[in-house]
Amino acid sequence: MCGIIGIIGEKDAAPLLLEGLKRLEYRGYDSAGIATLTNGHITRCRAQGKLVNLESKLGGEPLSGTVGIGHTRWATHGAPTEDNAHPHATDKVAVVHNGIIENYATLKAELEKLQCRFETDTDTEVIVHLVTHYLTQGMEPREAANTTFNRLEGAFSVVMIFAGEHNLMIGARQGTPLAVGYGDGEMFVASDSYALAPLTKKICFLEDGDRVSVTREGVSIYVNDNANGEMSVEREIRTTAQSGDTTGKDPYDHFMLKEIYEQPAVIGDTLNSYVNPSTGRINIPDDVLEALDKAPRITLIACGTAFYACMVAKYWFEQVARIPCEIDVASEFRYREAPMPEGGLCIFVSQSGETLDTLEALRYCKRQKQKILSIVNTIESTIERESDIVLHTLAGPEIGVASTKAFTTQLTTLACLAFATARSRKAITVEQMSEIGEALRHVPKVMADILGHDEQIKDIADEISAARYVLYLGRSAMYPIALEGALKLKEISYIYAEGYAAGEMKHGPIALIDENVPVVVVAPGQDPLFDKTASNVQETVARGGKVFLITDQKGQSQLSDHVKWNIVLEEVNSFVAPILYAVPVQLLAYHVAVAKGTDVDQPRNLAKSVTVE
Repeated sequence: MCGIIGIIGEKDAAPLLLEGLKRLEYRGYDSAGIATLTNGHITRCRAQGKLVNLESKLGGEPLSGTVGIGHTRWATHGAPTEDNAHPHATDKVAVVHNGIIENYATLKAELEKLQCRFETDTDTEVIVHLVTHYLTQGMEPREAANTTFNRLEGAFSVVMIFAGEHNLMIGARQGTPLAVGYGDGEMFVASDSYALAPLTKKICFLEDGDRVSVTREGVSIYVNDNANGEMSVEREIRTTAQSGDTTGKDPYDHFMLKEIYEQPAVIGDTLNSYVNPSTGRINIPDDVLEALDKAPRITLIACGTAFYACMVAKYWFEQVARIPCEIDVASEFRYREAPMPEGGLCIFVSQSGETLDTLEALRYCKRQKQKILSIVNTIESTIERESDIVLHTLAGPEIGVASTKAFTTQLTTLACLAFATARSRKAITVEQMSEIGEALRHVPKVMADILGHDEQIKDIADEISAARYVLYLGRSAMYPIALEGALKLKEISYIYAEGYAAGEMKHGPIALIDENVPVVVVAPGQDPLFDKTASNVQETVARGGKVFLITDQKGQSQLSDHVKWNIVLEEVNSFVAPILYAVPVQLLAYHVAVAKGTDVDQPRNLAKSVTVE
């Protein structure tokens, strides 16, 4: 969600901070700001809205100084205004903060009794006033910062600079990520190693409870133990593989469209990491296969779009691999205190590898002595570092907030896992193995062909964009694709949409259907349950509903006379159909959003990396 970057060096910090914030835009934000030390004094520049507003203000009021911090804010406490934007500051300290201070109300009441005057609606401001209070009591900056950290409750990362201290930054990590970058006579901190990629390749990832004191000469990392006080700790310095190149969207109008069109290539890359291109044999690492073979049950846990990938995988693991499989939303699972089977395997799926609810659910499963396998797109993430086994989806950087290529590469990775498990457990025949292997190899080509329907989908989207409500229907593994299609439409067009299992339509949603409600039906004609879905289509049409049918030639031949719109895809093996049918619903959401004039890549209120509860 929010982004942090801090620099202490020899060059003017403000331009470098702004560039770092631009690399953090993909996380989602609604205001931004920078603070530097100028002749010993804290100077700030903040702006509501996008970074272009901050850049414009900096053009008229440039900040000087070689020490500074920057922040992109996704509003939690307080509206997304300039006053509530970070950094927050007094004349003694400036602070940037990701996460939530859960006991801020108690601390604020205490500080108000000390005559502190609050100027914002944020929880972050209590940090500023606490540190300032302790500084006025005679504490040195490090002591004041540590005393403040000891009083904060919640999940947070914090970085601060101090008036008069031109060779000091102090930070802390508790629940949300923070990394330290090592330079030559300069040092950096950031919430995301991607922000530091142009500045350094040497990165240290802090762990929960770590505090850090940064100077130009180096870094001191320590933890605070209530019994023993401060204790120094060592954290591994890694050479990051993150690219410093800036990701552009040309020649596409939006990152989301670019990333939709990248899917054949990145799925090909993902498949090539698991599938022998000449034989179709799945090459899953032995430790992964061993964990899958031994598990009495697989538990799949994720949030948002990644959860829908897990829903598809449940069908694959149970129908094809014949292994019991549970799925759960991470934010619910972590508080359900679910009993876990001895020797169980838990699979966690996260694009960012920093999703807080998913991370906390992972830690619960570790305490329950489960084997942890994680599927992530972002290298060197917290989830990766805390997992027993990690598989990367190879989607590359995904800048658009609405996930597209990360979703389909998650599906591809899970499909390979399920297929390998089925083969290892001898749950499918030799003929089925050959058919599925062949189908997987052809996914990139078929997906490229599906993108050829883009203009047709755009024309349909222009009509659907006038709707206030859209219903999505699917059965079996197409049900999660219906849910994902509805989520995409909600996220970027702000049209209310709902995904339903087609068989559930008669149990409530049918009451909504009239001539003003488009119904998107995702239904491959060769699906064994197609005839049942076709009946649902007939029921919809009989009530005046306008159906957009996404199907193949077999489905089109049965229903084309009854639906308002349809696109016809190539007939494919039902095992790979969910990966491919995700593309039309992505394109539909994209073109509806464009027709409505919304901010496609950075939709309102959303963040790419959700690091708060």
